[in-house]
Amino acid sequence: MKSPVADPPIPLLDLSRTHAPLAAALAGDFARVLASGQFILGAEHDAFERELAASSGVRHAIGVSSGTSAISIALAALGVSPGDEVVVPAFTYFATASAVVQAGARPIFADVEPRRFGLAPEAAEAAITPRTRAILAVHLYGLACDLAPLQAIASRRGIPLLEDAAQAIGASDAGRPIGVSSAGATLSFFPTKNLGALGDAGAILTERDDLAARARLLRVHGDAGNYRHTALGTNARLDALQAAFLRTKLRHLPAWTEERRSLASLYRAALQGSPVTLPEEPEGSRHTYHQFTIRAPRRDALQAWLAERGIATRVYYPIPLPAQPVFAEQGWSADSFPVSNRAAAEVLSLPIFPGLTEGEVGRVAGALRAFYDNRPGRSA
Repeated sequence: MKSPVADPPIPLLDLSRTHAPLAAALAGDFARVLASGQFILGAEHDAFERELAASSGVRHAIGVSSGTSAISIALAALGVSPGDEVVVPAFTYFATASAVVQAGARPIFADVEPRRFGLAPEAAEAAITPRTRAILAVHLYGLACDLAPLQAIASRRGIPLLEDAAQAIGASDAGRPIGVSSAGATLSFFPTKNLGALGDAGAILTERDDLAARARLLRVHGDAGNYRHTALGTNARLDALQAAFLRTKLRHLPAWTEERRSLASLYRAALQGSPVTLPEEPEGSRHTYHQFTIRAPRRDALQAWLAERGIATRVYYPIPLPAQPVFAEQGWSADSFPVSNRAAAEVLSLPIFPGLTEGEVGRVAGALRAFYDNRPGRSA
């Protein structure tokens, strides 16, 4: 019988398959920026902002140093200040909440809905208090959450809605791109993202001229020009080298996104009828599959089974934010977030990235099915 580890391992992500075809172009980017002598902001950076805005279907793109700084600067630009509260989903990456704290505000957690893992509208509205100054929706795994009911709540309450789209560049909801149905959206260009820098970087997308101007001011210490500081900002500038790399990769993003969507279709066909719950893609939405995240019975045992067969997976995320030790002093009750708790116990992200082969998808799906077929020793 063939050994379970006879086949080459399948990584969760292999950036070398993405970067190898771009090596010459990226080296050219480095040489061009080095020769320019302009390493912070500048013409390269400005060109990236214009190209990102055009490709995202928004008026403004503001480059910043990371996805986390994008959130905190966007919140500050919306007027969030110390002592304020921001409604945040209980099930998301930690940076969503930590950015709120960096803006001086307090995250108020609300449960998510089970289809897209976005803020549950009823829970979000129940979390609003007289101190609430923003609602922060999160698009997980490349799928935009249902924004219409959240925007309706925000409008009715006179509170801005901001989108954390760190994982969802290129996604759309109800036929509209991220960042156009709200005050704005924030992006991360961490290297593992669908559009990743070769370091850290982020951006803010918005249709609002006032928000864009304020964000640009806040990212450079509130410097309005000639060392005249009109606000207490921070240092969150995007450097020119990362902007140059991102310009090159942005040209390939549409093709990479379609490749991810094709891989997701292969997974759907191969896993149809299995015990796992496949990712949602509601009508009118465009999933960009930053992750192909299933909900799996006996998740931890399945993950171990796949690892034994050389297949990498990851749990995004095993601990809901209210249960994180750093927020323990706030006294959140785990029972208040049942959907988030269940998601944390069931979600599992399978390998998906440009360059993943159809055969590798077949191996992953076969190993997963073998686990639920309860045939120990079968190789996938």
